[in-house]
Amino acid sequence: MKLTSMERRVVRLVSLGCTVKQVAAILGRSVHTVDNHKTRAMRKLGVHNLAQLTREAIKLGITSLEDRLDSRESALLKDVESKDSSLLKM
Repeated sequence: MKLTSMERRVVRLVSLGCTVKQVAAILGRSVHTVDNHKTRAMRKLGVHNLAQLTREAIKLGITSLEDRLDSRESALLKDVESKDSSLLKM
């Protein structure tokens, strides 16, 4: 079964180690929406955990061992992390 473009984007980011919350921030979507995309992609690929998802993402060319977050994604991720840490200080 073929993944949608959003499912592919979510799978790539999750396979790079991002949490669903971080993926939501990077893509400008809600956590619930991102989790739904991840769940559907995992079901379509027949995988049951993140290690299997990452393995399939590499096999399908969605990501590679050399893939990294781009500068925009990294900046958005840092922004989310700084907001989270400031909330913890309150």
